[in-house]
Amino acid sequence: MTSSDTAGTFDPSAAERLTPDLVDTLRRDRDTRVLLVDGDRMPVGDAAAPALRFVDPASIPAGAEVAFLGRDQDGSAVLLAAADRDAPQLDGARSLREFGAALPDAEAEMAVAAVALGRWLRDARHCPACGEATLLATSGWSRHCDGCRREHFPRTDPAVIVAPRSADGTRLLLGANAAWRGEMYSCFAGFVEAGESAERTVHRELQEETGVRLTDVQYVESQAWPYPRSLMLGFHARVIDDAEVRPDGEEIISSRWFTREEIGRGLRGELDVRLPGGLSVAHRLIRVWYDAADETP
Repeated sequence: MTSSDTAGTFDPSAAERLTPDLVDTLRRDRDTRVLLVDGDRMPVGDAAAPALRFVDPASIPAGAEVAFLGRDQDGSAVLLAAADRDAPQLDGARSLREFGAALPDAEAEMAVAAVALGRWLRDARHCPACGEATLLATSGWSRHCDGCRREHFPRTDPAVIVAPRSADGTRLLLGANAAWRGEMYSCFAGFVEAGESAERTVHRELQEETGVRLTDVQYVESQAWPYPRSLMLGFHARVIDDAEVRPDGEEIISSRWFTREEIGRGLRGELDVRLPGGLSVAHRLIRVWYDAADETP
C-alpha cells in the first residue's frame, strides 16, 4: 500500500498500544481477531479472490510472539501472532508476494505491517548490545532489556526505487535483476547509505547499476515493504543521455527501454517478460508514467 492510498480502513491505533496489559486483555476477548504469520506467509481464504483468514485467540499457537496490530474497518481488535521458527507450517498459508496485490487496500496494509512486525518479533528476541533476552513492551511494538536498560524498536531501512524515462520522455528504462534470471523487468532500487540523502542515493544507484546520469529527479510516493524491512521511497527521473546505458552485469544483468505501448502490454500480462506485481511501489511508478500519456519532454 502506497502513500496515495491513505484512505484505507485499517487503523493501526498507535495510541492504544500504551494501554497497560492490552494484549493480555484482548487475548481473553473472544471477539478479538488474530492474524497468524510465519515469516511472510499467512493463511488466506478463497484462491480466486484472496482474503486474509483470521482465527480466534484460543487458536494462537504455542511459542508465538503476540502483538496488537490495530483495528479493522468494523473496529474489531486485531492481534498478530508471529509463529516460532520451529513451529509446524501454517495450514493454507501463502507468501504475501503471491496474493498481496489481490487484497483489498485495508487488508494489504494490514498484511504488510504484520509481516514487517512479525519478522522483528521472531528474529530480535535478544538485545543487540548485551545479548540478554528482551521483554515485549508497548503491546509488542518495542522490547525492553533488563540487562542494559535499553529500549529497542522495529528497524526500518530507507531505500530508493527509481523509474527513469528517456531524454525525450517517450520510453521507460527498466532492469532485470540477476535473481530474476531475465524473466522480469522492474525499476532500479538500492538502500540509502550512511550520510546520504535519498536524492543522492538515486543518482548513485543508477550510475552504479546502469551507468546513466539523471536529471529532473522527482519524488512520487513511498511504501512500506517488508522484504526485509524497508521504506521504499519512489522517484521518477530523466536520463540525460540514453546512449550511456550500461548494466553492471552483476546485480543488473540487462537493461531495456520500453515504449508506452510495450508498458501497456506488460501491465496487461501480454509482454514477453513480466513487470512487477500490483502490490509493489515499482508497479505504481510504472503505472503513473504509463497513465501520463500527455507527458511532454
